[in-house]
Amino acid sequence: MASVPSDLPSFSFGDTPELADELLKLVLIGQKTATCGDLQYYESEGLPIPKAGEQYLVLDGAGQPGCVIELIDVSIRRFDEIDEVWAVLEGEGDLSLEHWQVGHKRYFERLGVYAPDMKLVCEYFRLVKIFKKSGQDTVN
Repeated sequence: MASVPSDLPSFSFGDTPELADELLKLVLIGQKTATCGDLQYYESEGLPIPKAGEQYLVLDGAGQPGCVIELIDVSIRRFDEIDEVWAVLEGEGDLSLEHWQVGHKRYFERLGVYAPDMKLVCEYFRLVKIFKKSGQDTVN
């Protein structure tokens, strides 16, 4: 894959290779257009909060390039302020707020950071490029 950008920051979704693959697949089919992370993590690691316009290389569970996304909007929200619209944008499970709450509570509990009023970095994004396993890529 000669056209994989080497200058972009990269990450994979979730906390396991299986979850990374599952969530990447949702991005690739256009169902997942948002994600969130623990604000405290950014602060404790001294990382800047992402900004609209920034692009990221999303990796699969094996660390291989899956796609490039571009952030459209970034906001800080409390866990207990997430609504049905955000749950749909995250694109997971049955797209319900209840599914989002249960799944994300479990995720943040695994990381040892869950609190109902925890602050989240909420990122809304668009898919820019998909890297196919065959080595050919598609620009959206």
